[in-house]
This record gives sequence, C-alpha cells and structure tokens, in this order.
Amino acid sequence: MDWVKVKWLVDLLMGITFAICFITGLLKYTVLLQLTGLDTVILPEALISNLHDWSGILLGLFVFFHLFLNRRWIISTTRKILGGSRKEP
Repeated sequence: MDWVKVKWLVDLLMGITFAICFITGLLKYTVLLQLTGLDTVILPEALISNLHDWSGILLGLFVFFHLFLNRRWIISTTRKILGGSRKEP
C-alpha cells in the first residue's frame, strides 16, 4: 500500500470537509447574512444544518485518521523539541 497516496487522500478529504463545514457555518450565522445582504436569499436551512453537522463529524474523523497516520513524525518531533536535543542555529 502506498502510504503517501493514503495520506494525500486523507488530507484532501479533510480539506474538502473543512471547506463545507466552514461555508455552511457562515451560512448559519444570521448576523453575517444580514451584513452581506444575503438574508433575503432563501436558503434551505435544514439542508445547510445537516451538511454542517455531518461535515463536522467527518472532519473530526479525518483529523483523527490524519493524526494516526502521522503519529511517528509527531512523536519524533515532540521528543526532539521537549528533549532539547535539537540545537538552535
């Protein structure tokens, strides 16, 4: 299995779900809609809310999977930083 491609795919899916969650979150923010003049546009609130909720759940799962896939690098880098074995230039 090519782990580079798996990591790339997880990161891509994480980025897509973040964008969906962020945009739908902005659309749920009524003050922002009023400020931009978009409050007169009829938006399917139930669909936006469902997209926001599900994309948030998926984003959390993709972040967890991303951290799991990169755990060796995270542990190694944390040890270097907290251990003080890396010298500053």
